[in-house]
Amino acid sequence: PHIGHLYSAIIADTIHRYHRICGKSETIFSTGTDEYGIKCCQGFREAQTTDELHRRAVQTFWTTLWNNGFIHKSSYEGWYCVSDETFVTELQVITNADNVKVSAESGNPVEWSSEDNYIFKLSQFKDQILDWINSGDTVKPSVFATILSHEVEKGLRDISVSRPKSRLSWGIEVPNDCTQVIYVWFDALINYLTVSGYPSDENHVWPPDCQVIGKDILKFHGIYWPAFLMAAGLKPPRSLLCHSHWLKDDIKMSKSRGNVVDPIHCINQYTSDGFRYFLLRQGSLHTDSNFTELKAKQYLNAELADNFGNLLNRCTAKAINKNQIYPNLSLNDFKSIESESFELIERIQNLAKNCENHYLSGSFHLVINDIMDCLRLNNIFFNETKPWLLAKEETEEQKLLSVLYITLEALRVSAILLQPIVPNIANQVLNKLNISPSERNWINAEQTFPSQTIDSQQNKSLSSRKSIVFAKI
Repeated sequence: PHIGHLYSAIIADTIHRYHRICGKSETIFSTGTDEYGIKCCQGFREAQTTDELHRRAVQTFWTTLWNNGFIHKSSYEGWYCVSDETFVTELQVITNADNVKVSAESGNPVEWSSEDNYIFKLSQFKDQILDWINSGDTVKPSVFATILSHEVEKGLRDISVSRPKSRLSWGIEVPNDCTQVIYVWFDALINYLTVSGYPSDENHVWPPDCQVIGKDILKFHGIYWPAFLMAAGLKPPRSLLCHSHWLKDDIKMSKSRGNVVDPIHCINQYTSDGFRYFLLRQGSLHTDSNFTELKAKQYLNAELADNFGNLLNRCTAKAINKNQIYPNLSLNDFKSIESESFELIERIQNLAKNCENHYLSGSFHLVINDIMDCLRLNNIFFNETKPWLLAKEETEEQKLLSVLYITLEALRVSAILLQPIVPNIANQVLNKLNISPSERNWINAEQTFPSQTIDSQQNKSLSSRKSIVFAKI
């Protein structure tokens, strides 16, 4: 798997973690990559047993489509792209500079293929697919909804959903026809159903709330997949979140150029949370994103180490926070620093609401922007109020406690909201602040700065464990 696979998985995992801290405990998270096809067979020449539960799901689904009259056997011919494992139309074939016919979309070579295959009646689902695409924010970002709509409006042709076993021996056999194996993408798509408990569990969780994909497989998930589901009498996904590709130093990655980013190397260099942070910080769904080692180091050092980590170190330092406490205060206690703290308090109070909208739209970079802007403002506030001087004056104790409380609240709220993005770092910060696991949910980030102090609550002790949010690279 390359950085694109990892990016899809991280986005899906981030969305999943977001819903978990919002109180949705009964959730299913599934991810994976292709494990077979002609190109794999040509490379490895070996067989691999497919999970029996998945085999049953695929064959049950196929039989349902057959019984519903949406699959039939017929001769099928056209240009076939081995690398992309799909047939392409005449309009999607071009001749490259080497006089080789290739797919206009991927640039991979195509070959003419004529076979007896099973055909799915995709052309019958044009109107239903358009209705699904255009029903609210089903496909996000909207640029990909537009691409899908244009593709469907041009007209859909029936597609092959099997290959002769003589050409592709590695795969699940078509029910009642041992000469054919089920088309690799048909098989792969059914994995979503297998994970949900289909077909054995009558109460299987369906449809998925969100499916995350790269733009190179948009057609399969935005046209074929909903059509297959509709043909089986099942609902299509509630939403489809599509992301663009990654470049390396503004150049498309390829093995021949030797500029492919190795995810394992990056995790070893930046830590798993650090690499997650950079991909979600730099990544953009609607346009291709650019990976540079310089940018990665700049973001991680400036934002995680300096902005976030340094603020935690400053307000938990024994020279400033002598008793190592998280004060129990309210808005009424901030009169002495009202003018200096007003903007910061308002920013902290609105942070959860603003980040909620960004999470729901898949704009993770905006989540990070809002949180880092808040922490930067807090660092400025910390510098202006000079708590290291307040700590030396007994008469300034209330003002010092106010500065510490506001700063610790900013860190607490930020850490809760960052849990889906950097789970390990967020957990470390919340542990240092001695926040119990039951108080790390989204609602706890919304509950900040009470109007009155709760008398029964005492100042909370901070953890004595030393905490380094992120070690500079």
